[in-house]
Amino acid sequence: MRIAEALQGWLDGGGSRVGQLLISGASRRFRVLHHEDAERADLKVCCGPDMAQEIAKYDDEGNYRPLKSARNLKHGWELRLNGIGQLRAALDYLYPAAMGAWLWHREGRLAPVDFCQTADRQSGMYEIVKEISNSQADALAGEFCNSEGKCLKIILWKLDADTPITALPAEKFEVPTGERQALPLLCPEACNLFVAAARNVVRRSRGRP
Repeated sequence: MRIAEALQGWLDGGGSRVGQLLISGASRRFRVLHHEDAERADLKVCCGPDMAQEIAKYDDEGNYRPLKSARNLKHGWELRLNGIGQLRAALDYLYPAAMGAWLWHREGRLAPVDFCQTADRQSGMYEIVKEISNSQADALAGEFCNSEGKCLKIILWKLDADTPITALPAEKFEVPTGERQALPLLCPEACNLFVAAARNVVRRSRGRP
């Protein structure tokens, strides 16, 4: 099934939330905004999916957002889009790869990658990540991936095949059994930012800055 078709089906079934976004409208006209701005009448109107790329770049204070799934999407805008194709494109800017991961999970094709496998693939300046211990990676996940201040995604990967992450609450790993209004953001593999943070953990453990 194509992503746009699946997205349209989810909307037709009453879907309206993706991460911090609120989506409304029908098949030809869509309105997207920060869900906390639903009652505001002073939003800056933007048109077209390319504007979503700019919206996703900075938080309310103007700081760059390297992690697009962080809970710091800026406020004060309203994005108007024509058709499901534009909506899909805008969502790809706001939450990169999230629609594909969601669809593959629905179809049973999304294969999580344990962190030990991710670490083993690293080379060059990141090869040191291979030396991180499970306890260090677990503690890092508790700090780096928590939903309250960091990442909104639901984690599907483990530290290794036999070792789950324990530093986060159980709900961080639970995919809703029916999407209903909210479409889940899924994390099948530790992201590049987590890998970079893991490198810093190993360097610090060696007494290096």
